[in-house]
Amino acid sequence: MPDTSRPATMRALRVLELADPAQVRIEQVPTPSPSGDELLIRVRAAAITRDELTWPEGRLPATPSYEFSGEVVALGESASDFAAGDAVYGMAMFDRDGAASEYFVNPQAVFARKPATIDDAASAAVPLPALSAWQALFDHGLLESGQRVLVHGATGAVGHFAVQLARRAGAHVVATASANNLDAARELGADEVVDRATTYESSVAPVDLVFDAAGGDAAERSAGIIRSGGRLVSIISEPAETPGVTSIFFIVEPNREQLDQITELIESGGLRLAPHDDFPLDQATAAFEASLDRAHRGKVVFSPID
Repeated sequence: MPDTSRPATMRALRVLELADPAQVRIEQVPTPSPSGDELLIRVRAAAITRDELTWPEGRLPATPSYEFSGEVVALGESASDFAAGDAVYGMAMFDRDGAASEYFVNPQAVFARKPATIDDAASAAVPLPALSAWQALFDHGLLESGQRVLVHGATGAVGHFAVQLARRAGAHVVATASANNLDAARELGADEVVDRATTYESSVAPVDLVFDAAGGDAAERSAGIIRSGGRLVSIISEPAETPGVTSIFFIVEPNREQLDQITELIESGGLRLAPHDDFPLDQATAAFEASLDRAHRGKVVFSPID
């Protein structure tokens, strides 16, 4: 018997040309079916990342949005971690189409239980920046209680989580931000806040870890602040080698265990969420233009998707 629980086709955003917000269209495409350990979800919200229109090189047209929130519709034959009707969220595999569509399929390992205390749009804006901050600080930065960490881009989507997670871990947090966002960085819990336009490298005391979530010359300028044996971690680009310092560039990966811990923090009130702006799918060009605006704070989310 044919499966009549979902339509044969669905609406999906399709990126037609790299790096061009004007070349994103809604198309009618086949609705995917889960196989193996995959889940199919009905997407309720999907978030976008500033530079993601450059990601699908060699596989256009492609569907964007690698963070999502939704409801499980169907399971592959070997998937058993969730059940139909479960509310889930997560970060998708980067080598596949994203979630800016009515339905979305990915391996069950990328999914986690959605925070019960926030809606789908807010949930979709969490996974990529929160996991980026977590993995930068703890997996790659090896941050420990009592250490000093310098967070660049403290009020951006990733830095917003990094400041809070570092403080919760017992670190002393030094944050850089633009002049307009210094108070926002303090509200996140930074112990010290410095204007990134100043010569902070001559005034900040040595740190054990620098996390660059801002780009530009931040990593280069702060390399001399790091204690011998310390670490410089970037999600922007490969940092230059500095004697006595471990320099690391990494790309965030899905991780349910970490996302589950982030969910618990959100539900307990232990993490403040960054702001987000909602756009319908048919305003995709405006949504991507907003995400590219350096003055824009927080995430851009497609919500609702229908």
